[in-house]
Amino acid sequence: MARAMRRNFHAIRLAKPGWPDLPLHRPVIVYLNHPSWWDPAFLIVMATTHFRDRPGYGPIDVAGLARYPFLGRIGLFGIEPNGLSGATAFLRTAGAILDDPDAMLWITAEGAFTDPRRRPVALRPGLAHLVRRTPGAVVVPLALEYPFWNERTPEALARFGTPMDAALFEGWRVETLNARLTHALEDTMDALAEDALSRDPERFIRVVGGTVGVGGLYDLWRRGRAWATGRPFQPGHGASER
Repeated sequence: MARAMRRNFHAIRLAKPGWPDLPLHRPVIVYLNHPSWWDPAFLIVMATTHFRDRPGYGPIDVAGLARYPFLGRIGLFGIEPNGLSGATAFLRTAGAILDDPDAMLWITAEGAFTDPRRRPVALRPGLAHLVRRTPGAVVVPLALEYPFWNERTPEALARFGTPMDAALFEGWRVETLNARLTHALEDTMDALAEDALSRDPERFIRVVGGTVGVGGLYDLWRRGRAWATGRPFQPGHGASER
């Protein structure tokens, strides 16, 4: 997954202040918006970069799992996206996963590809039901975007929101809790949008470097021109390669 993202993105970046401060030996639910096909790869890179001590899992549409069965071997489990039986199976499987105090469950809670600028955010109610059932968990919003800056390849950008103690939501109505979770995710997405608009790499931690430059004859010509003028060749087009 890291190799694929290096080939297809300029860099994988995490907005400062960076990684969330999570308590030890409490299960974690990370819920996020769903802007792209790349989201599972991005999550796997983040999980294996910083959360190696936590076994990671995530739900996926059963049709998608049938199309990419290898995903089942790396922690994704199939769910029916609609209907009572699918919701029941999701809660049963997710609840069993979160019985492990070190487990980390990553959920694309919108349930379908959605532009990160769309408001209001619409979360599937299964997330709120799950949070109510797991008061021992920590709940963390996560925003993702894939904008183009100055290179031919896009940036993969992420921002974590403030962790929330699920015990504080015990007894809340599902509709009220869903609104609270939605608001937290929207705030995180809005903050990431400001970071993305700045095009400033100093506002991010670079998690993984990627592809720089155009390649082919154009970069060959630029390399030759740099050699002829005695300047070092800079493959990137931006002011910074951080």
